[in-house]
Amino acid sequence: MLSTLFVVLFALSARAAASNSSIVCVAGQCLQGSSNTSLGVSLSASDVTNSVLLLPGQYTATTNPQLVHDLLTSSHATLAPHPGFANASAPALPLNVEVAPGLAIYAQSLYSGQAAFSSLPSAPVSNSSTPLKAESLAMASSVWVALSFGSNGRAVLWDSVPDIAQLPQRNTGSISLLDMQSSTCSPPCASSGTCSASGTCTCAPGFNGTSCETCAAGFFGPTCKACPAGCASCDEGIGGSGRCLTPPVAPPLSACNCLNGECASDGSCACNPGWTLGANGTACAKCTDGFFATSTGDCKVCSLGCTSCADGSGNCLTCGTHFTQDQNDATKCTTVPTTAGGAPCPDGSFGDGTNCAACSASCNTCSGATSNDCTSCPKSHFLTNNGSCVAASSTGVCDGSKLIADNNKGKCDTCGAKCTSCEIASFNVASTVNQLKCTGCLKGTVLSNGQCIDSCPTGTFLSPKDNITCTACDSSCSTCSGSATSCLSCPNNQLALDGKCVSSCPSNTFSASGSCIACHPDCATCSGSSFTQCASCPSNRPVLSNGRCLPTCSKAQFFDTTSGTCQSCDASCSSCSGTGPSSCLACSSTSQVLRSGACVAANCNNSTSVVPGLGLCLSDLVVVTSPAENNGTITEPTKPTPSPPATSTSGARPLAWWEILLMTLGCAFIFLLVLMCWRRRARKRRAQRTAAFAAQKRLDPKTNWRWRLLRFGEKLFGHRRSRRAQAAAPPPITAEDVESEAIQLMKMRNAEEARHHNEMEKLQLFGAYEYSRAGSTRSSHPPPSSSSLNGRGQDHLKHHNDVAEQVSRASMYSQATGEPRKAPEPRQPVNKNLLTTLARYPSSVSSSGRSYMYSSSPADARLVDVDLPAGPTDAQVYADAVRPSLATSPPSRGAYWLEPVKTGTSSNNPFRR
Repeated sequence: MLSTLFVVLFALSARAAASNSSIVCVAGQCLQGSSNTSLGVSLSASDVTNSVLLLPGQYTATTNPQLVHDLLTSSHATLAPHPGFANASAPALPLNVEVAPGLAIYAQSLYSGQAAFSSLPSAPVSNSSTPLKAESLAMASSVWVALSFGSNGRAVLWDSVPDIAQLPQRNTGSISLLDMQSSTCSPPCASSGTCSASGTCTCAPGFNGTSCETCAAGFFGPTCKACPAGCASCDEGIGGSGRCLTPPVAPPLSACNCLNGECASDGSCACNPGWTLGANGTACAKCTDGFFATSTGDCKVCSLGCTSCADGSGNCLTCGTHFTQDQNDATKCTTVPTTAGGAPCPDGSFGDGTNCAACSASCNTCSGATSNDCTSCPKSHFLTNNGSCVAASSTGVCDGSKLIADNNKGKCDTCGAKCTSCEIASFNVASTVNQLKCTGCLKGTVLSNGQCIDSCPTGTFLSPKDNITCTACDSSCSTCSGSATSCLSCPNNQLALDGKCVSSCPSNTFSASGSCIACHPDCATCSGSSFTQCASCPSNRPVLSNGRCLPTCSKAQFFDTTSGTCQSCDASCSSCSGTGPSSCLACSSTSQVLRSGACVAANCNNSTSVVPGLGLCLSDLVVVTSPAENNGTITEPTKPTPSPPATSTSGARPLAWWEILLMTLGCAFIFLLVLMCWRRRARKRRAQRTAAFAAQKRLDPKTNWRWRLLRFGEKLFGHRRSRRAQAAAPPPITAEDVESEAIQLMKMRNAEEARHHNEMEKLQLFGAYEYSRAGSTRSSHPPPSSSSLNGRGQDHLKHHNDVAEQVSRASMYSQATGEPRKAPEPRQPVNKNLLTTLARYPSSVSSSGRSYMYSSSPADARLVDVDLPAGPTDAQVYADAVRPSLATSPPSRGAYWLEPVKTGTSSNNPFRR
């Protein structure tokens, strides 16, 4: 089959046309010079000066160098594929340039010269060999090719070969293509299928299964031949014999509800003679009048003169006209002669009441003048069911019918229930109906030894000539099929093999049920009919793995014929044909190339590298004749054009504008989300502080669950805060309250100032003093005696004693604790202005109520005029009144504390901070 795919191959003696100057590129590199390669696709554009040849690889809008970028992104770009590459008029980015699933061959090495391509075969190509004349091969990455190198054996290629001469020496010689398949099928296809590029197995005609390992329905044998024509089903399958198992035509009952008859093309039923419609509605299920059912299921005619008889025995139940019951034989009726005028009529005549009239010439006796009025027939003639007499043929068949002549009854009888026709060989007057043989049978039955039965008995087979007659097998067979000598089973413990009887099974078969069954086509020897029961493998599928015979090992392995197993290739080889580093078919390193079966350093020129998948340098495909060619249209074509600086890894493309926009919007969204979360947290904390302050000051009234439920609904549906549910605010502070409180504060302040000034005056008047009343000296200068003072002086002295009593009484500490102080009361600061005033007016107290004090000179005790109050001030009275209660119960903070009201989250209240 593959031979037809390469008829376009050429006479390799003629070299290719002269090379032209061209630009050959891979992704990231271009080289300009002379090249004759015809691998890849040509890319050109009307708005770009130069065109390029793109080698296999992937190309995008950012692919270097600049020339390739300009061509790929041009709106006028066109593609011209070479053989083996997909047809496309314009590049669609990313552009994947790759060999189509198949094999491309080239007349010259380095993928140059005339080229031809063969796609994957659509049918198996095993056991075929196609001569292949080529110097280099290119194949798809998912394809493997099995080649024969003459006497040097078989090798499987997984990679492109730039120069067949560089393959291992033992693989040189004439090359033939043995097989080519895709490696994408899992599990691998059987020998009757081929793996397609889509990863499915394409089966040969007659085969079926996921791996094409079995025969389809209606096919049998190792090659899956069709069952015999007209056979509804046969012994099918890989190990089947093809013997017909089901009659070719369905039974009549299943076609038109016809039991003992044949279905016509219009669906009607034609019953065999003697049968009629049954009581249950089944056609041809009951014997008609004049017939009775036998124990064998046949309908037989009643005896002569009997119009009805009993089933089974055949005893006559009713005799016809001119007949009476036989007293000796219950199955018979005897003739009663007709009379005319009281006298019986002779044979051959009948009485019409007055005279004897002659019968028909065909009748022996009759009841009327016509030929259908016969009651008996002459010799060699037989009475039919309609009263006529007919002759019989040499085979005993009554003329004009399919009935058989019965010499005993003198009537035409039926052949049998399943017979459509019958005969008696060498029929004569001595013949009996027991000698009849069926010659035709109802559909659904077979003819065996003159009887119509359901299936052929053992030792016979259904003849393929008519699919009706059972034919005896040959004496060498116990059972057979198709022919007398095609044995299915054998006597004497022999085994049937291909219709013959043998003593033991050959190597490519296995024994089962007395027969030698062929192995699966994939196997050389086996233990069963399945393709997973192979014991050894043929040469075209040499690899035995888990009971299966496969055509090849994996890519990094080779088949060792000595051990019959798959062995790993050398580390330097990606695929190989044998052991060691000198048997490589392709190299695993991208910096090495194949030379005489060994992988060596590439040493590429012009700063190029090895092209992935091709196994050679870019400089091997292009011959740069002079440096000027590289300085023409392409500036330093082997260096990629500089790309914008990026922080990503090498080869990363720059971001598009919409990608940058999306990233910016995403960052802005994240910033806003963080800001919202921060503000929400700040508000929450501020609300917590406000609630704590309100709780401490008892500003916010407590709300019940109904209020909280109402507020939840208002927040859920976006309503404003309901005033109906707000707690009652404290009563407003009136102007009278503010004025009253201000007056109280002012009075307290005035009282404190008056008390302070009073104390200062006391200090000025009396100097140092003691608080202890008991046994202490009031002053270092005692007042003058009463005898030395006049009346006015005595009044002043009395006032002086009152003042001294006020000064010397217990301190606030003694009043609060009940204990006297252990140290003098600290001195209070004195108003200097008061001291100056007192010093300026040293006169005595006038009679107008002013106070006096003694002079500081001890020798001259004089009264000093002082501005002292005549009695305790209002502040002193108030202080004296509240001092005992303050000592026992200090006032709380709220006694004079103004509670702040109407504070909010935005208040400048310092207590909120």
